[in-house]
Amino acid sequence: MTTVVREAPIVTANPVLGSMNDLLTDPLGTYERARRDHGDVVRFRAGPPGLRADVYAVFSAEGAQQVLAGQASNFRKDNVFYEELRRSIGNGLLTSQDETYLRQRRLVQPLFTRRRVDGYAGQVAAEGAALAGEWRERDGGVVELVGEMHRFALRMVGRILFGTDTEKAFDVVERTLPPLQAYSLKRGLSPVKLPRSWPTPANRRAARLQGELFALCDEIIASRRGGGAGDSEDLASLLVHARNAEDGSLDAGELREQVLIFLVAGHETTATALAFALHLLARHPEEQRRVQEEVDGVLGGGLAPTAADMAALPRLTRVVKEAMRLYPSAPVIGRRAVGDASIDGVRIPAGADVIVCPWVTHRHPAYWAEPGRFDPDRFLPEAEVGRPRYAWFPFGGGPRACIGQHLSMLESVLGVGVLLRDFSFEVVGEEEVPVGAEVTLRAKGAARVRIAPRG
Repeated sequence: MTTVVREAPIVTANPVLGSMNDLLTDPLGTYERARRDHGDVVRFRAGPPGLRADVYAVFSAEGAQQVLAGQASNFRKDNVFYEELRRSIGNGLLTSQDETYLRQRRLVQPLFTRRRVDGYAGQVAAEGAALAGEWRERDGGVVELVGEMHRFALRMVGRILFGTDTEKAFDVVERTLPPLQAYSLKRGLSPVKLPRSWPTPANRRAARLQGELFALCDEIIASRRGGGAGDSEDLASLLVHARNAEDGSLDAGELREQVLIFLVAGHETTATALAFALHLLARHPEEQRRVQEEVDGVLGGGLAPTAADMAALPRLTRVVKEAMRLYPSAPVIGRRAVGDASIDGVRIPAGADVIVCPWVTHRHPAYWAEPGRFDPDRFLPEAEVGRPRYAWFPFGGGPRACIGQHLSMLESVLGVGVLLRDFSFEVVGEEEVPVGAEVTLRAKGAARVRIAPRG
């Protein structure tokens, strides 16, 4: 029997610029409308006639699994967006390819074993206690969760990555990373790209911001080179001394790029999960009460959480997973097809840029009843039976799945747990927080809550 392979429907768009403006100004809404109107595999055309670029978008869980896992060798990180990101933040684990990626992964993998990651719970507890202490001094009041959780997440990563205070790192990352991401995304979508070496205002600004990030990483590495491999358990020290017989060690450029990737990606995923988990609980006080009862039973009396406590916090874990479903920190994941392929019965030609879209798949009505509704019980074991594996993939999947996903879950669950033990949260102002997509999910408005000390 011959399988019928269809052509992807082209998304209706502006006759002059195609979908370019839609993808720049409202990518998440554009992807959602495309799935609703055209199906699970669609084709966007971006740019003016003669300069248009085609992008194939895959929205189904089954299609995402084919791209990221089943046919992973045919879908590489060679697309134009990763090339621009690679040139902005380096060729670390997030962006590298082929033997470079495999060598880096082999050297870095021992630093992310479950046993080693579980050992970082103490740093998470310490930063949670420090933030709770700062909030107690305010004696309640209104806080803006997006900014607060970015600082909190970067402080946790700072303790784990650097073994030191990270206020300087926070200022540099928050000032440089968002505009660098926006610059990379705009170049990725632009049909005409001026060379980065040309001294345009945008290129000069990007080079300056990149220089600040690189200088921060070099400073971190220099501070860790003096000690021996056993002198410190922070991640930067372990990276500096990482080596094996097959792959040697990381050179200076690789060290910088790995530190930068872990600094950037390591805090953004956690910050997004923390902010939206707490904001969703503030919007749903009855669920907040139930989670606090669970937290009090495990962490009551001011006990510092440990990795073992995660197993005793299943309701809180479900809340974090539901927050990641509704607000995935990586809402779009890009690839490029090496050869012709068929995804969900739709032809993908060799050389095509392809995206899978957790934002849309996580809200797909085929897998999620009332997909916009907050319901942590979607992640009860009995509710997950029969659901496709890639209906929920906030950490990507396949051989390029995020190496730090266990660390992110540890930080998110225990971090939220400490704050819920010590405070209650009540939403202030608009309940919905508008978001947009650059390289990562970005809040476009404030997530304000009123905090009240408990006990």
